[in-house]
Amino acid sequence: MNVRRAVTERLRAWAMRRHGRDSLPINIHRRRIYLMPTRFGFMLGAILVAMLIAGLNYNSNLALGFAFLMSSVAFVIMHHCNRNLQRLSVDVTTEVDAFAGHEATFEFALRNASNVDRCDVEARCHAGSGMGSIPARESGTIEVIAPVARRGVTVVRQFELRTRYPFGWFFSWTYVQGLITIYVAPAPAGTKTLPSAGAKGGGSHSDARGDEDFSGLRAYEPGVPLKYMAWKVLARGGEAAVRSYSSLAAQPEWLEWSALDGMEQEARLSQLCLWVLESDAAQRPYGLRIPGREIAPSGGAAHRFACLRALAAFGSDHAAEPGR
Repeated sequence: MNVRRAVTERLRAWAMRRHGRDSLPINIHRRRIYLMPTRFGFMLGAILVAMLIAGLNYNSNLALGFAFLMSSVAFVIMHHCNRNLQRLSVDVTTEVDAFAGHEATFEFALRNASNVDRCDVEARCHAGSGMGSIPARESGTIEVIAPVARRGVTVVRQFELRTRYPFGWFFSWTYVQGLITIYVAPAPAGTKTLPSAGAKGGGSHSDARGDEDFSGLRAYEPGVPLKYMAWKVLARGGEAAVRSYSSLAAQPEWLEWSALDGMEQEARLSQLCLWVLESDAAQRPYGLRIPGREIAPSGGAAHRFACLRALAAFGSDHAAEPGR
């Protein structure tokens, strides 16, 4: 297994030197596609060689004819496998957000400019894979879901498209040198109450609940705390929604690193992440202060992503690794 991994890494490095950095979207042409037999292909080759030797040894025309027929079929299958990736245009979302201990989702957009369906195309990236088929003259999307264990920012410099279509005797693949940045925010957790801008003397979030009005429902987004879920709407068969509140005082609140003295670094980051999600769910303006970074109070999805990415990048360099 270590030998196989070493050979794969050397091949990836060679492909990167050969093709250089790619500008997405990119069209896959035949010079970028590599082809090898699978273990079933090697077994078929060994059987055909044995049949040829036996046919020659026993002067059996039937055995020789069948061996040559299967060899011809194998060459046709090899051609179809190689062609299955040609003339595909590929693009991918270059920035992905996730939470530590959960999964990151990569979306690959493929366009088939040929008059032939492209079947069983597999995308592999960051220890995850996904498969799909793209009809002729149409576009499709392949989702790749990969687990992310630790907080931080990772730059994936290479991903792979491959196929074993049609019979699995051969597999063809190509490498694409496209940068994908994964922002892994800390897992939202903690027991501290959310600081309230309207409360004096360090009052808690629950103390300030009287300063808020229910402002309606909005669509559920991943990461929103379950306590804001509108369970009655879901029980009636409606779509998942969350309750939102508007502050009467409409004063911005600061989520500060210094408010969590005595906690370890990762615990602080997880608590701040939870506060960001709670403030966003309540639709209150909030700002974030952590060592070396200050984000002014605001609201909305773009502000939430900016805060989560600041927490993801805190104290860590951009780690680069090839797609797997």
